[in-house]
Parts: sequence; C-alpha cells; structure tokens
Amino acid sequence: MSYASRAVPFLVMATCLAFHPAASLARTKAKTATAVQIHVSPVGNDTGDGSAKAPFKTLPRAQAAVRAVNASRDVTVILADGVYSLTAPLVFTAADGGQGTHTVVWQAAPKAKPMLSGGMNVTGFTLMDAKTFVYAADVPKGLESRQLWIDGVLAERPKIEIKARDIDFTATGFVIKNPDLAYIADIKHPSRLEMEMTGFFTDRYAPVKSIDGKTVTMQQPSWDNNTWGYDTLSSPIFPDDSRLFLVNAPELFGVTNQWHSNPYQWFIDPETGKLYVRIAEDADINALTVTLPRLETLVSISGTLDAPVRNLTFKGLRFSYSSWTGPSAPTGYASQQSGAFLKEVAAKRPADAYKTCGWGCPEFEAMRQRWHQMPAAVQVAAARHIRFENNQFSQLGQIGLGIGNDDTANLSGAGLAAQDITVTGNRFTGLSGGAVMAGGVRADAHHPADPRLINARIIIDNNVISNVSQDYKENAAILTTYIDGAHITHNDISEAPYDAIDIGWGWGYNDAGGNPNYRDNQKGYETNIAYDTPTTLRNTLVAGNRVHGVKSWYKDGGAIYNLSANPGAVIRDNHVFGIGEAIGIYLDEGSKFITVTNNVIETRGRWLNANTVGRQYTRGITTKNTATGNFHDSNRIGGRWIANSGNLITDDHLVPDKAWPEAAKTVIDQAGVRK
Repeated sequence: MSYASRAVPFLVMATCLAFHPAASLARTKAKTATAVQIHVSPVGNDTGDGSAKAPFKTLPRAQAAVRAVNASRDVTVILADGVYSLTAPLVFTAADGGQGTHTVVWQAAPKAKPMLSGGMNVTGFTLMDAKTFVYAADVPKGLESRQLWIDGVLAERPKIEIKARDIDFTATGFVIKNPDLAYIADIKHPSRLEMEMTGFFTDRYAPVKSIDGKTVTMQQPSWDNNTWGYDTLSSPIFPDDSRLFLVNAPELFGVTNQWHSNPYQWFIDPETGKLYVRIAEDADINALTVTLPRLETLVSISGTLDAPVRNLTFKGLRFSYSSWTGPSAPTGYASQQSGAFLKEVAAKRPADAYKTCGWGCPEFEAMRQRWHQMPAAVQVAAARHIRFENNQFSQLGQIGLGIGNDDTANLSGAGLAAQDITVTGNRFTGLSGGAVMAGGVRADAHHPADPRLINARIIIDNNVISNVSQDYKENAAILTTYIDGAHITHNDISEAPYDAIDIGWGWGYNDAGGNPNYRDNQKGYETNIAYDTPTTLRNTLVAGNRVHGVKSWYKDGGAIYNLSANPGAVIRDNHVFGIGEAIGIYLDEGSKFITVTNNVIETRGRWLNANTVGRQYTRGITTKNTATGNFHDSNRIGGRWIANSGNLITDDHLVPDKAWPEAAKTVIDQAGVRK
C-alpha cells in the first residue's frame, strides 16, 4: 500500500466552519471545508498516522499525505522542533499546492523552531599541525562544498591578497613576477586553487588548472569569460580600487600575509574525503559544531505554465546549510553584476580579448542575452499565490530565496512565471549571496514569448536582512529585475558589501528604442534585438525601507538603485544612513519614468545620481525622472538633473546639520520593520 493511499483514514481533521442545521447544503459546505492537520517530528515515525500523537518522521512522507487530501481540503503540516536533515532537495510541484481554492500551509508548531538543513555535522577531528592549529576529519569522498560553518559562523577558505603588479596576465592565465610568491609553485592541490578579484561592481572567481613553476594555467572557459566584458579580472575599471586574492590551498594556512576576517578557516579534499579546519589557539575542537553542506538546493517550488504550483505557504521555518558549487567547476564565476554571470563558451571571441575587450566589444555584446543567474537555496518558479512568512534563511552558500528566475537557475528546469508571491516578516542573515533575487535576465524575462511567463505582483515586505553577500560580494541584498509590480516595503537592510535594493535590469538595452550608447559604441544591436516595445518592468514600489551599513566594499551602485525604464516606479519614504561616501539613490543607465520622493538620505557622498554615460539623454529621449520633496544632509548630486535632460528636482530640502524637520523625522521613525 502506498503512503498516499493509506494516509487518508488516519489524518486528524478539524472542522473550520460551525455546524448550521438549517439546510443540508450548508452542512455539505462545512464538510468540504474541513481542514486537515498533518504532524511531523524528527523523532516521529513514517509508519505513524500523522496525528499529534503519532507524527511522521520525514517531510517527504508528509508530502505524500498532503497529496492524498489537498484536492478537497485545506491542509496544514505542523513541524515540531528540531532538525530535518535533507538528503535530497524537497521538491514541490503542482500536486503539492492547494488544489482549486484550497490551501496548503507548512508551519512550525507553537514555540518550535524547526530547521530544514542541507548540512551534516562533522566530528572525529584529530590534530594535524600543532603550529597552525589545523585539525582533520573524514567526510564522504566526492563531497564538494564552498562553505563551512563553525558554530554558525561562516569559516573562510585560506587566502592571500596579492597585487596586480605581482603577476603578468596572459591569454591562458598568469605568470608570477614577485619572488615572494614563488612558493605557489609547490602547492600540492593546484586544481583546488582559485583567483578571486573584486572590482568596481564585480566579484569574480576563476579556478586554476595547473601550475608549472611561475606559470599558472587557468581553467577554461572560466578564464576567457572572466577576462572580457566590463570590470574584468585582467582589466578592472578602476585598478586602484580592485583587489586580487589567491584562495583555497592548505599551504596558505600559515602564510603571514594571509587574509583574515574571522578565526575559522578550512579546506576540503573531495578526492580523499578529508576536511581540514584551522581554529583559534585557545579553542577546543570538540566543543565546536562544524557543519558542512551536502546540498546545493534545499527547496524547489516549481510547476509548469500549464500547471503552476498554487496556494502554498511556509511559516516559521528555518532554511539552512547549502552550498552552490558552480564556481568550483571549469566555468568558474564570471560575475557581471548582482548574481548574473557568464557561463557559456563564446562562439566568437578575439584571441587577445583579455587585452582588447576590457571595456566591452561587439563579440562580448553577442553574449549579453545568454548570461546565467546564481541558483538560490530556495527556489520559486511557475507558481501562483506562494507565501513565506516569519521564516529564517541563514547559513546558505548562495542567494537565499529566488523568485521567478530564469530556467537555468532552477532545479526544475522551469523558470519565471511567478505571480502573487509574498515574502513577509522573514529574517535573512549569514548568507554567501543576496537575500532575495526576483526575476530573470534573459529574453523571456523582459519580452516573454508566452504572457504566462511574466513575473508579477511580488511583495517583499517587513523583512530583516543583515550580513549577506559574504562570498559573492557584488550581490545586492534585494534584487528585482523584470517584474510587473514588485513592492519592496518596510524592510530593514544592513551589513551588505554592495547595494541594499536593486530594481530593474538591462542598462536600457532591452527598452523600446534601446540604449544608443550600446548601439553607437559597442555595436550591440548587430547581434541583439533592438526592441520597439517596452519590457515587463513597471510599477515598482520601494517604500518605507530602513537602509544602513551597506556599500561597505563597492563604490559603484547606490544604496537604492534602478536600471532601465521603469514606468510607474516610485521610491519614497525610505531612510538611508551609515553608508560613508556612497551614493544614496542611483538611477543608472536607461532609467526613465521614476519618481523619487520624501526620502531621507544621509551620506557624505552624492545623495542622488543619474548615469549619463554615452548619449542616453540625447536625440530627444525623454527620461521623466523626478525627485521631489526629499531630505538630505549632502548637497552633492551626480549626472544631469536639469529639466532639458528630462530629469527634474523640485521642493528639495538640504539639511546639513541633520536638524531634521518633522516631516523627515516621520520618515525616519516609520522606516523599517513595522511592529
């Protein structure tokens, strides 16, 4: 007998509607509205009946029980306290959602904090090197990971910082010039070593293939993809602001100029199944909880265009311990911006592109519609009426929650088509990537072949986001790309190396009429479509957010940032502070039809900026961006904020001494999470 067929007789049912004796029709409605509760516990048993007294043990068993009754009942799956260790991603298809008008809710039991974990705790460490405090333990052979957490803190892979002058870049890698780096030739696991570069707006990773003396040969196509385009590994936009690192070799544990930002470091050797951990001198390895991720994806929520997942809620759960291992592959991580990267091999690429294509070129433009997106730990696509409420996304090795991303970023192979998705009251912290990435970047995202692919009505409200983008620093804390009706409201966002909120995508490239800069300078429309219709990006609201302590690594971008035409967009009532000299609100390439109003911006830099690169504001192009009624303590602006450019500032309030008037105080008091 299958789980589904034997589950129905034992499920606990609670009548939701009161009995009404007046008519049999009312009794029939009450009967069909009967709700079902299914209980799960880490100490349960899958042979139980799913009641509170005999809960199931595993989440897949509970799924089977849901599918047996969700066509005619509302269903609530109640998770008891404890850790639910996932050995495979938890996959929700159309069969798992509420059928018809019914709903399915997966929620924590009262006062419980259940965790869906893709990790394993590693024990049995033995001392390997007393001088460097390195311990080793056995782990499953073949297990790859780019993250490790010790007592919930993200440990670092050993790395050293080098200077561009220490090496010479070549078409296949680099040659070491600095004699102090000669020891790199003796690294025993050269194929585990990587180069990382943070530039003006990118954070790139390229794995090594081999080392022969001073000559380092890199993996392909990662090296080619990382050395052409914009802000590249070999040609960063501002070399003085870029940084280079060599990462992930056990020989770097004891190097004196090693990069340090926390006391824990680690290295994994999948071939031998060994994990090496370096701890503080006075720490006790047996008192530490060492957690190694085993999964790339924790949860996939995805239907199809014909059968989307519907009416599904997750409430009070914790999603933790994943690692996206894509950058460890020969494709590396050729970052373009905020979780988008170039992965595919170019059909045509100049042989000397690492020298000549550091500020774009026509051949690179031909790849623009073929970028990939970082897959999130929890993924939603081809779905309607999905809700995440009061959950925790933490200790994840990539973006926490992906909504309506491209098909290449989803485990299911389906993409986009996310509508009426609500993310409210959640906490995002301790993430290697951003908190939320909503929308895609490819053609079907901005000009879909099927209208059902449109992402619409995505609400990101009342969330606390901190300490994100730890490994992939160029990730915005919240990114929404091509969406009709993204509402980003009353979030508290802090401790992010790049932007807090990025809206829009495409640099005006895909807007009606395109971006003349890429037409005239890069000849991008020789290989890409010049659209004469608008994209799906419109009606964005960014309101009431409290943004602070962001922009800690990058000068580019802004605390709140827009790309491309965004008709009906409003940025209002936000409080931005604690960002040093970074830009407060930035309307970048192609930004049009945006209203910026009643914000309070505290910065020593530009409180407002519009990118006027190329000829975006010539040839009669109308931008119609208006900034009105804003409060700021800096008088610095950038770009063209004059009427004949289509950009206009009105009713402006410079408050250099921060003696904010009552209207500004109201914005400050009401920004952020509502109690």
